[in-house]
Amino acid sequence: MAPKPITSPVPVEWYPSLAVVMLSVGLMVTASFFIYEATSSRKSRSLPREIATAAVASVFLGFGSLFVLLATGVYV
Repeated sequence: MAPKPITSPVPVEWYPSLAVVMLSVGLMVTASFFIYEATSSRKSRSLPREIATAAVASVFLGFGSLFVLLATGVYV
């Protein structure tokens, strides 16, 4: 029984589109985080909301960066 080659679960043609979409969403969430921090008073801020927003932005920017590298041929 011959082993199967490892293949990507995402088609290679989707890499550039996924990179643009994920980086765009990540940057928008990051911008909303900064706007929230700049416009809310120190006493009205919510730590769970800040952590959730930062986590979502981090995930999208991380995967967006990964797909940028994959789209340019840097296989990580």
